[in-house]
Amino acid sequence: MAIDAMKKRCAWCGDDPLYVAYHDTEWGVPKHDDRTLFEFLVLEGAQAGLSWITILRKRNGYRELFDHFDAERVAHYSDAELDERLQNPKIVRNRLKVYGARKNARAFLQVQQEWGSFSEYIWHFVDGQAVQNNWSSMRDVPSTSAISNQLSKNMKKRGFTFVGPTIMYAYMQATGMVNDHTEDCFRHAECLSMT
Repeated sequence: MAIDAMKKRCAWCGDDPLYVAYHDTEWGVPKHDDRTLFEFLVLEGAQAGLSWITILRKRNGYRELFDHFDAERVAHYSDAELDERLQNPKIVRNRLKVYGARKNARAFLQVQQEWGSFSEYIWHFVDGQAVQNNWSSMRDVPSTSAISNQLSKNMKKRGFTFVGPTIMYAYMQATGMVNDHTEDCFRHAECLSMT
């Protein structure tokens, strides 16, 4: 993807082509596909304590090693299969995070059974509409919100792991439940029109 240097972007994406592509095409875009929502749940959990660019660079490894985020398959991984993945440098080799993917897949499937889809469940926290913010600077963007706190609490009760309020706020940003592009970023208006 060619980077248009003339476009004003959120300061956090810098000029790394991978980061810019993610910013320009994915971040803040409302996502309703359950597989994609599960992918971001695993990736945001893996990111805890690390930079997002680290996770983006390993994203294809996660897709390969976690059956393209098929929650049904991930939920049925044996300990041996998870231990095998822990040896692979294509992903973040953290035992709690790798085992957490299976735990979250199981909780994810339970939510699907109860709500019909994970999308129905997750989006009900914002009444089915993306929260539209109008920040003038990245310094204004919070790391949590009342909704991410509520979401985190509810998900923990359902057995999810790596779903603290900060992780869930990042999840909301990534899946377009909240539009946190700064007002001067060209994507702010574009994402606003997607609701």
